[in-house]
Parts: sequence; C-alpha cells; structure tokens
Amino acid sequence: MEKKTILITGVAGLLGSRLADWIIENKGDEYQVVGVDDLSGGFEENINPKVKFWQMDLVNHPIENIFEAHKIDYVYHFAAYAAEGLSPFIRSYNYQNNLVATSRIVNECIKHDIKRLVFTSTMAVYGHGEGGIFHEDMRRNPIDPYGVAKMGCERDIEIANEQHGLDYCIIRPHNVYGAKQNIWDKYRNVLGIWMFQHLHDQPLSIFGDGQQTRAFSYIDDSLEPLFNAHIEPKASKEIINLGGIREVSIMAANIALKDVIEEDTGIRPETILLEGRHEVKHAVPTFQKSIDILGFEYKTELKEGLAKMWKWAKQQPMRDRFIWENYEIDKGIYSFWKDDFTKTNK
Repeated sequence: MEKKTILITGVAGLLGSRLADWIIENKGDEYQVVGVDDLSGGFEENINPKVKFWQMDLVNHPIENIFEAHKIDYVYHFAAYAAEGLSPFIRSYNYQNNLVATSRIVNECIKHDIKRLVFTSTMAVYGHGEGGIFHEDMRRNPIDPYGVAKMGCERDIEIANEQHGLDYCIIRPHNVYGAKQNIWDKYRNVLGIWMFQHLHDQPLSIFGDGQQTRAFSYIDDSLEPLFNAHIEPKASKEIINLGGIREVSIMAANIALKDVIEEDTGIRPETILLEGRHEVKHAVPTFQKSIDILGFEYKTELKEGLAKMWKWAKQQPMRDRFIWENYEIDKGIYSFWKDDFTKTNK
C-alpha cells in the first residue's frame, strides 16, 4: 500500500515535532511525514529523523518546491510566531509570518488539490469573548495584532473553500505545554518562561495580579485528536477548540509549578509581579465539540503535566534566551521588555 504524505509546517516546534513523532510511532506504515521549518523558533533536535525535512522560510523561500518534490495529500499548518503580547510592537513581522505565510500555503494547497488543510489558529481570535467563555460559533473579535492575523488566516481559508473547494479543519488550541516547547523565548509560553527563569536562578514573573484565567493544555492529550482532524469526515469545514478544560488562574498555575519544583529540588521559587499587559482577562474555551468530533480526552491534570515538562526542561541545554533586538515601535512598550531592548542595543 502506498503511503499517504503529510506536510507539517513548523515541524521543529512543539505542535509540529510532537505530532510528527506521534504519526511516525503510531501510523508509520501508512504515512510519510514531510516537514518544513525555518528554525527561528524551533530546534532541529526536535525533529524526528524519519521526517523528510526542508529548512525554509514560508514568507521568502520557494515553498512550491516542497509540493513539487512530494505528492502531498494533507497539510498541517502550524508555523507561526505566537507572541500575542508582543505583536503590537512587531506588527509587520506578525502579519508577514502569520497572514502572508499562511496565504502562500493556501495557494499551494489549492494548486496541488490537497485533500485537507488543518490549520492551527488561536483563542486570540475571540478577544474578550462573552463572559470569558469561548465557543466556536462566537463572533471573531481579537484585541491584538496576533489575533487579527489569525482571524484573517481563518477567513482566507474559508474563502479558499468557498471559491476553490479547499477542504479544511481549523483548530484553536490554547496554552499548550509539554516536552519540546521553546522555553528560551521570553515573550510566549508562560509555563516555559517560568521554568527557564528558575533554571537561571531568577524569580518567576507574573504580569499584573495573576488573576487572569486560562485553560492549559498538555500536548500529549491533543496529539491523536490533531491526527483525527485530517481524516475525520465530521471535521470537514469545522472550527474546533482543542485542549484543556479546567479554568485555572495564572497565579494558581504559578503555585502548581512552584509545588512541582519544591517537591523535586527542595527549593521553592519566588514570584514577582510586573506591570499588567493589554490582554484578555478570562479565556476559557468550550470543549464538547473536540470530544464529539475528534475524540479528545482530558487525561492530564496541570500539576502532572508540569511535573513531566519540568523533568524534560531540566535535561535541556543552556541555550541563550531569545531577546527581540529591534521592536518596530517602542512607544508604550512595557518596561520589562524595554529594559532588555535598551541593554541589547547599548
């Protein structure tokens, strides 16, 4: 039987690398995985050696070569720069690497009659939502450029279906964490930021009062549902929230990680409160649709997932922390990022 081919963009990042691993380990006799990544936010060590890897920038490089070299059946488009809070200060970069990159992938999917495009969007498209509860048929109303870019990607994909017949499934994951996450980027992935901070003898930082609520998603719980998104008939032309189902405050998540670290090392990290950011206060998604269509099961409670990720994080190399060297604008930028910019550009 000829193997079907899946292309995963962002294959060196958390979602891409872990989904590639899952497919190869569980469906390797049925699927060949092709991956593309520019390694700006992921790491080559994350990529399974059985992936046919292309190092490319989706904005500037000839990505059509990938589609011409392989008979691609399905595409998972994960590549993005998901820094909501930073996006107002890097608008052009944000739109190029999210909206423009996605438009190029959509073009190739149309040209090559891809059977289904699975696109990972974000909770940021909901904005403040309705009482902090986000359900899939809500009006899209983002409050930051990252959410605006993802909203544009979603609508462009819907139009590609309406006009060109491109089948799709849009997944809206939320606060995903676990092994192979980039813990060296100080602008995104709060749980990874805290782990990096403790590993470098720094206090764990919280923006504002820590009463913001989120639903954290352990990556392992989402892998099989993500796989199902490309083959499940009921997922065709659907938008689906995917991930954690528990409402957890940032402060409570901080305490849970401190408990994990103290139980492991005997040291309890300190926490510092920084100035608040322009962000959604409460962001908790509905989840029934992911259960009914993708077979999602919430198996991993936050503290258990944190313990597993912490064990992995301790074993990672001491990479340099990513610092943004040139913001497009610095008017109104938060002091905790402006100070880094000033130090970097002395």
